[in-house]
Amino acid sequence: MPCAASADGDTVGHRLATLAAAVVLAAFVAAAAPGAAGRIPNWAAPQIATVVSHQLMGAKSVRTFKPNVTLKQQTLADLALGLQQELGSPAPPSPSPDPSSTTTTSTYPTYTTTTTSTTTTPTSAPTVADPAGQVSMAQLDRQLVYSLGLQQASKEFAAGARAAGAAVPGRFGTEVVSRLLGLRINHPAAQDFLELRPQDPATRAEAAYSAAQILNFGYLSDSWQVEQAQSLADSFELPQLNDWQRRILSVAFSKVGMPYIWGGTSDGPETEFGVSSRGGYDCSGFVWRVYKLQSYPNEGSLASTIKGRTTYTMSVEVPRSKRIPFTKLQPADVVFFGTNGSHSKGPQIFHTGIYVGNGWFIQSSDYGVALAQLSGWYEKRFAWGRRPLAEAGLEP
Repeated sequence: MPCAASADGDTVGHRLATLAAAVVLAAFVAAAAPGAAGRIPNWAAPQIATVVSHQLMGAKSVRTFKPNVTLKQQTLADLALGLQQELGSPAPPSPSPDPSSTTTTSTYPTYTTTTTSTTTTPTSAPTVADPAGQVSMAQLDRQLVYSLGLQQASKEFAAGARAAGAAVPGRFGTEVVSRLLGLRINHPAAQDFLELRPQDPATRAEAAYSAAQILNFGYLSDSWQVEQAQSLADSFELPQLNDWQRRILSVAFSKVGMPYIWGGTSDGPETEFGVSSRGGYDCSGFVWRVYKLQSYPNEGSLASTIKGRTTYTMSVEVPRSKRIPFTKLQPADVVFFGTNGSHSKGPQIFHTGIYVGNGWFIQSSDYGVALAQLSGWYEKRFAWGRRPLAEAGLEP
């Protein structure tokens, strides 16, 4: 659940226990460097077993799978084809260049297909321009989203954000969809060195984990997960943003796809609690980045409105008279969640995010930085919000 492994509101005992685990696993940190893949733990062994049993990704056994080797473009193309053949998914159209970079040349596969009146089914192996080329995490997510026929869904999420006035990165839509589908995993805090950013080369283990999740969906025509993702995309719409809401949410949206890192506050390398990572955010670290560390022209006192780093301190800094109830939330409000919902007291607050409008918010949680609906579990545990833009006198 949200922030379950974060630095936010944890007890001292839990934090020390996690730190001790980090020390025990410190030897693995060095394994995150290139050339040390063989020493990284095989965290995805159950998912790899599933992939092997379906004769995907070319491995004959879990032992010979090489989970920590960088994923190659030909392997990804073959995996996408294999999933389509098993699930009845349509072949993905040729995507645009890697959304995590403006300079990468697209090398996605071209499929030979047989078309009927209702489906387009791949019938031959894909052709890839650079078979041995590396695949970024953003490319992996995009190709898998497309293999499920959810290219249009990803475009709708991006279009909805842009129509409201926000700027979004090219990977935005596919990263939103992949996380709604549960294709990413949050590694334990002591193994944050395993977490990969959108631009980082994907590993075979990450691909296997995602593929195993997809195989659990069943056939496309019967998959509630795929149907729900498309339905959410079809209805996704945000209110028109004012200038300051646009600035705040554009920064927040730029982080979509970044991993959850315990204590993380940066896109770049950090060492938190003795464990090194490439970069990422915990829940309050994400809010801290958007409101505290990000510089905005003519921001006045905005950076000083949020003073405390943890979810608890952020939540209790605002007096009760200034706390925003659920029905009064506006885009760019910071939202807090507690064990007793709207009746929570400060020490019960355990999670935070940023409201984006029309029942959606953005957070860093189990799937990293992602959009989520403020409904169901989240709505029941919503405690209150605060409005830093009004606190800084930038809007009424």
